[in-house]
Amino acid sequence: MRTVLIALAAPDSVSPGRLIPAALIGIALIVLLITYYKLHPFLSLTLGSLVVGIIAGLSLTDTIDAFTSGFGSTAAGVGTLIALGAMFGKLLADSGGADEIVDTIVGRSSPRSLPWAMAAVGALIGLPMFFEIGLVLLMPVIFLVARRSGLSLIRVGIPALAGLSVMHGLVPPHPGPLVAIDALKADLGLTLALGVLVALPTVAIAGPLFAKYAARWVDVPAPELYDAPPAAQDARRPSFGVTLATVLLPVVLMMGKALADILAPEGHAARTVLDFLGTPLVALLIAVIVAMFTLGRGAAMDRKAIAKSLEQALPPIAGILLIVAAGGGFKQTLIDTGIGGLIAGWVENSGLSVLLLAWLVAVLIRLATGSATVATVTASGILAPLVANLSTGETSLLVLAIGAGSLFFSHVNDAGFWLVKEYFGLTVGQNIKTWSAMETIISVTGLVLVLVLDVFF
Repeated sequence: MRTVLIALAAPDSVSPGRLIPAALIGIALIVLLITYYKLHPFLSLTLGSLVVGIIAGLSLTDTIDAFTSGFGSTAAGVGTLIALGAMFGKLLADSGGADEIVDTIVGRSSPRSLPWAMAAVGALIGLPMFFEIGLVLLMPVIFLVARRSGLSLIRVGIPALAGLSVMHGLVPPHPGPLVAIDALKADLGLTLALGVLVALPTVAIAGPLFAKYAARWVDVPAPELYDAPPAAQDARRPSFGVTLATVLLPVVLMMGKALADILAPEGHAARTVLDFLGTPLVALLIAVIVAMFTLGRGAAMDRKAIAKSLEQALPPIAGILLIVAAGGGFKQTLIDTGIGGLIAGWVENSGLSVLLLAWLVAVLIRLATGSATVATVTASGILAPLVANLSTGETSLLVLAIGAGSLFFSHVNDAGFWLVKEYFGLTVGQNIKTWSAMETIISVTGLVLVLVLDVFF
């Protein structure tokens, strides 16, 4: 990466010789608590932050202040966006809008194009929804499509999983990318645009193209668990066009802000309006309000049903909110000790690409903890001091490199690994040949595309 990195000095009260051991011990403790002792990542990140500060030489008061400061700023900057995204996704599911997207795309596809259609379905459903929710929603459709088409469950299912996973790791408003954007102070609109640019070919390679070969290695039939799509055929749903427009609304608003910042002069009326509408909080808030009418009322949901749907969206994400906020606290502790400054100096002298380093750090944490979100928030904290002299575009690419690394080789310590295995009825070996291999292809392809885009920044 063509940039000059400036190492940040450690605070006067901190011994530079203790910084790297402090970081390594803190990260190792987090990994050990999550993987061996099965402690919740929120508690693990909190304890790891305190250990880092104490070993590095910060006072107890400064360590606690650093953690709470990072926790609060991350919760304020990202928590509201995650909550709004969850509300939007719940309305999409409860109204039948998600089913309408699935049925329309799949119904218009030939057997040959079905894997590509399933990839498109996975990507569209994955855009506003968390991976686990999207997977549960799509499984009945995957089974039904596989049975009706006569195609292997792997041939149909892997493309849908690829669409869900890529959107989860690379494209906001998912928690991981949002946390990285907040920690690295990246431009959300530009990161979203570049994320979609990287995501589309990545989904194609890891989805339909890889599925063609994976289905030869693992050929399993679809279980007869569902006789109909998730929503009743005679239920009233919002139309496909209305649903698609609603799903894409926040994306359009945020991209509009990014384009306005590039094309319109500062102070221009159009830029002022688009900057306001494209602010992530405003864009997602508008999307939720619009969805209440286009999706909720479009499905004949009354006010009570809409309110219940929105209310039920929040409890399942409480754990995610705590994890990402604690990740913000860990990041701030690393920054306040000056550890990031030492890493920045090391990278400057080593000549190693910052993007490659970011990917490698996220990969190591992903392999150790099994959590893409933990990998993203921890890697973002470690690498935050490196962005001081990066351009806006390079900072967005750094977010995507971390996101790509966070998806590398899902295995037995990842809850998603077992979720896919049980739904598809696979053995551990079969799941590694299909799901784990797909995640690795996503990660490596994403990194390659990010490095290619870096040539233009």
